Amino acid sequence: MQSLLQPRPVADTDRTLQRARETLEIEADAVKALAGKLGDAFLAAHKLLFDVVENKGRVVVTGMGKSGHIGGKIASTLASTGTPAFFMHPGEASHGDLGMITAGDVVIAISNSGESDEILKILPQLKRRGTPIIAITGRPLSTLAEAATVHLDAAVEKEACPLNLAPTASTTATLALGDALAVTLLDARGFGEEDYAMHHPGGSLGRRLLMHVSDVMVTGDRVPSVTDDALLPAAIVEMSKKGLGMTAVVDDKGTLVGVFSDGDLRRTLETHDNVRTTAVAEVMTRNPKTITANKLAVEAAELIQRHRIGTSGLLVVDGEGKLVGAVHMLELMRAGVL
Repeated sequence: MQSLLQPRPVADTDRTLQRARETLEIEADAVKALAGKLGDAFLAAHKLLFDVVENKGRVVVTGMGKSGHIGGKIASTLASTGTPAFFMHPGEASHGDLGMITAGDVVIAISNSGESDEILKILPQLKRRGTPIIAITGRPLSTLAEAATVHLDAAVEKEACPLNLAPTASTTATLALGDALAVTLLDARGFGEEDYAMHHPGGSLGRRLLMHVSDVMVTGDRVPSVTDDALLPAAIVEMSKKGLGMTAVVDDKGTLVGVFSDGDLRRTLETHDNVRTTAVAEVMTRNPKTITANKLAVEAAELIQRHRIGTSGLLVVDGEGKLVGAVHMLELMRAGVL
């Protein structure tokens, strides 16, 4: 079957860039115009969502077609910023998925026309359940808008599509409005960095805010260590064997008294004629930088970077100053902290 799309010459670059810029400008103007419409309706929607979540309810987002895709993103953003939310397909809702909605939930229904059949079909059931509805439409006089508890007007002057048909500016504006709801709820509920990290344990921020020194430090026999009465050759052997570019120096009780690093070795070779008989305690660095195992791994990274000890690592001690481990920059990089 012959395609309805007729072959056309490849567009010239100037026309392509012009069309792309026009698209971005139209969508940007739509979002700016939407900001000017915010008022009592937005505040009512915000309060409704806030109250529902504070009372352990959830936000159920629904929409059909392109509105559904936008609704899925809005639900995801709400959930990741501390507002329990999920997407419900309106077509499946009338075939059993309405059971997802429990007492105390609120529905955000998205439809640019406000006349999507699949959403209108479930309105009576939502009304019967007493479920509050926040409608986001481009038509304030539509069926959905008039049936809603709160209506948010997301109308745009025109779509970026040159035919003014494909949802483009309207979906962008709706997505921005959803982001505005998510961000204002985040702010009102005091959702902070640690809360965000708890919702994103697999992300870089989660690793930075949730991973502790105890999760990345080496322990036991992997920690290079010699006693303070050891001679320099023993310290060098220990450094080479453990591969951390340094060795801790401890007393007979295991308390850290110093560190001997590659840098200390170079300085010692410059100033001592006979390193074989030199005690490590004579040439070690006393009062080395340390950290405890309960600190965040990112704090260890900051100490290593600030004091430029990346090649030798950072020693970990307990509350009594006893050596318990070591953190190296490479371990922090492998863990994704850096």
